[in-house]
Amino acid sequence: MSADGPAPGGAEPQRGLRAVASGEAPTGAALLAALGGVRGIVESLLPGLVFLIVFAVTKSAWLSAIAPVAVSLVFLVLRAAQRGPLMSASAGLLLVGISAAAVLLTGDANENFLPGIWINVVLLAAMLVSLAVRWPLVGILFGVITGDPTGWRAQPRARRGATAATWVWAALFAARLVAELPLYFARQTEALAVVKLVMGIPLYAAVLWVTWLLLRGTRSEAKAEALPEN
Repeated sequence: MSADGPAPGGAEPQRGLRAVASGEAPTGAALLAALGGVRGIVESLLPGLVFLIVFAVTKSAWLSAIAPVAVSLVFLVLRAAQRGPLMSASAGLLLVGISAAAVLLTGDANENFLPGIWINVVLLAAMLVSLAVRWPLVGILFGVITGDPTGWRAQPRARRGATAATWVWAALFAARLVAELPLYFARQTEALAVVKLVMGIPLYAAVLWVTWLLLRGTRSEAKAEALPEN
């Protein structure tokens, strides 16, 4: 089975932090699978690339908004026809649809990026608040995924790793805002589209890899501590 194929029983493959929490070694193949495989990467990148190309050629807000929706809809239909997992494709279509709605309601192609900017604002705020209250969000998510929501706090290594990983994710969202907001306010739509593509999957993959390294072995450490002494 290819890395981007459906999991047994049609379940969604382990992706993102779920893959990190699985305990699998952080290899290149495992990272590719966590990103959804080649197919998942294409499905993530192509709508934004189509927006950039259509807008650069036509300067039409309407066409540049509709084209990515059509692309995302095709991906969803193909997955449904192949009886593959639909969660990621559905989420992608929803986000592209919200961005398209922002463009169609305002008639301004630049507004395609406003929902994504707000998502980064909210996620950055969530990361910083969680760090301020000493409950790093990556640790909370890691605990929920592994079925032990608070156990990681009793492990110094896991707690340090979760804190560091949360800072790394906060830096990602902050970097996106620093790069995108000036272009958004300057109405540099094409440059903004390029920056969003560059700071999308590539940086997400790098941060996911770092998170994997920071949390590596914490599950096995927890299991070892839970074993009764002889």
